[in-house]
Amino acid sequence: MSKDLAEKARRALERVCSGSGLEPASRYYSPSFVDHVNDLEFRGHAGVERSVTLYRSLLTDMSISVEDQVVEGDRVTSRFVISGTSHGRPVRFSGITISRFENGLIVEDWSVTDMLGLLRQLGFARSLLIGAKSLRSLIAASRSGHATKTTPRS
Repeated sequence: MSKDLAEKARRALERVCSGSGLEPASRYYSPSFVDHVNDLEFRGHAGVERSVTLYRSLLTDMSISVEDQVVEGDRVTSRFVISGTSHGRPVRFSGITISRFENGLIVEDWSVTDMLGLLRQLGFARSLLIGAKSLRSLIAASRSGHATKTTPRS
């Protein structure tokens, strides 16, 4: 069973989150899925699509490669590398996602990506351009109800 969960988590990242369109989100994610990624929160299958769209707006020809996984109980931790091109410059940065499963589907993800590493590769001017573009995308996402900023718990 744990090997099956690891394979599902890997395929979800590489085949859905990469934006490759190889498989639908519903194959891996529960309709009640909650995605906590870099201080944002996305919900449901529409949230998966919105999260992928945000990354694809920054990176053309994006791909995700899972490099390592650890399974414990109903959770799979995946270490991955994101590659793509941003504003004409090839980039590569890493991330980690912890996926929680129920009934064979991912119900919750906690993800962190190395955005500082991405910004270093892009340089100052491109980073400012991406920051402005990202801010517009985040504002649009929050207005549409697909993303919310998480608040620290006390």
